[in-house]
Amino acid sequence: MKDNILFRKLLISGTLIWVGLLAVVPYLILLRTSFLERGGEILQAAGWSLANYTRLFSPAVFSMAVDSALLAAGTALLCLLVGYPFAYILVRSGEKAQPLLLLLVMIPFWTNSLIRTYALVIMLKADGIINSLLLRLGLIDQPLQLMYTSVAVFIGLVYTLLPFMILPLFAAFKAMDLQLIEAGRDLGAGPLQTLLRIIVPLTMPGIIAGTMLVFLPALGMFYIADILGGARSMLLGNYIRDQFLVFRDLPMGAAASVAMTVAMGILLLLYYLASRRSGGGHLK
Repeated sequence: MKDNILFRKLLISGTLIWVGLLAVVPYLILLRTSFLERGGEILQAAGWSLANYTRLFSPAVFSMAVDSALLAAGTALLCLLVGYPFAYILVRSGEKAQPLLLLLVMIPFWTNSLIRTYALVIMLKADGIINSLLLRLGLIDQPLQLMYTSVAVFIGLVYTLLPFMILPLFAAFKAMDLQLIEAGRDLGAGPLQTLLRIIVPLTMPGIIAGTMLVFLPALGMFYIADILGGARSMLLGNYIRDQFLVFRDLPMGAAASVAMTVAMGILLLLYYLASRRSGGGHLK
């Protein structure tokens, strides 16, 4: 018994030390850097200033942040519209088909997302598969400009993050009692009423979880914007990376990182409150 208690204490202590050294301490350094000023050769000058956070509200940076949020929200919405019926079909499929469908969802996780993004280049470029197919079918006279556009970035985000929407929805549908749907139909509920009054409320935790899992990463996936959008598209992740690696403005990059982390924390808090509310609710 004493050995088990000692082992648990060592395991918990090791975990706390690991998290402290690799998460808490670096973030505290980042927070401290965000209040400094840009220096010369030392990259940052001593002192305390809110100038970096004030610069985040400049028209250019604020507009870029709004565009990033709208793009991430659109990505989450399309993933929800595609993933919701797929997750429902996945749950209702037979014992033989369900493992195969789940395998198709999980396969992207086995391949590096950077490699999958470059695969999209083959699909979207001027002489790529999509344009070649449309030209052969006679639907277009010249190749469409798909690469280096916001549409290409949007496609890349949806393609990369769709599994993160499907899996929470699948878990929510799996936990739902499908007999409630039959009961609703027996009581005269139509398809729309069944969806809005029974299915959606019962799967709301999965909807919220999937939305957060798609929206938050979509804000910072700078490599997708770089590869598919070129210099025409910039997400918050691109801005933060450029401040650190291109402009060497560490305080500004740190301030943007802290602001983005705080925004994500607020969204996660709202997700927690919404999950508790939806989980504790009942059908009316």
